Amino acid sequence: MKRHYVLIAALALAACSTQPPAAPPAPEAPIDIGILWVEYSAEYQAITAQVYADAREDLPRLLADTSFSALPGQSDAADKPPAIILDVDETVVSNAEYQETLRHTPYSRFGHFDWMRNNPAVPVRGANALIEAAKAAGVEVFFLTNRACEPFEGVDGDCPYEQVTIDDLREVGIETDAERLLMAWEQPGWSKEKRHRRDYIGQTHRVIGLYGDDYGDFVHCTRAKPLAPCTEPATRASRHAALDTYADYWGNGWYILPNPMHGSWTSVR
Repeated sequence: MKRHYVLIAALALAACSTQPPAAPPAPEAPIDIGILWVEYSAEYQAITAQVYADAREDLPRLLADTSFSALPGQSDAADKPPAIILDVDETVVSNAEYQETLRHTPYSRFGHFDWMRNNPAVPVRGANALIEAAKAAGVEVFFLTNRACEPFEGVDGDCPYEQVTIDDLREVGIETDAERLLMAWEQPGWSKEKRHRRDYIGQTHRVIGLYGDDYGDFVHCTRAKPLAPCTEPATRASRHAALDTYADYWGNGWYILPNPMHGSWTSVR
């Protein structure tokens, strides 16, 4: 009888030995070096501080020159109250920590909304000082963001992203309200092409400064997939041509910050 038990055990062990070994767990995707640079490097902090310091230095001159507008084509604006327009993400608040989470979970608008409402906003160095200087000089400050005005299942309100964005700005020391925050899809025609919203502000104000991290914060039609009123896809060539077309604005009413993590440039790379 004992020999039967030994035989059965031997057969069981032999069967087990034919099973393939378990696959090792997939290695975690490394954090993109651009994210690490934004989140940890002193160089990034120095660049944003430098950009905003230059912008603050230029502000009195641009304010005094009533013939100047940072909106190409804006005319007869000398008597309008002055204003500046800032993007939000990567311009006033940093999303580097959120970008790290995209190694595990694909991007979604709700995912970003949920992260921002549950985590403190991180300021971009220099933005506050510029905004304070503009307000002290009597300049209206608008925020123009492609965070979307849309409902989310299980969240109260038709535009919950709006209050979260206002809260984010307040967390980094900037006071604003819904009238000065213009979001994507907040009104008919307000797509992620920001031209309509810039022109909307230009109807009532002389815009003396644009601040952003993406070409689309300054230049029209910068995406490979065109959004109205754009009809042709952007290309590398068209984007680079804009450097010359708007040469007089860069560093003179237009102030761009570095963002190696995401943006319209990725659609034409």
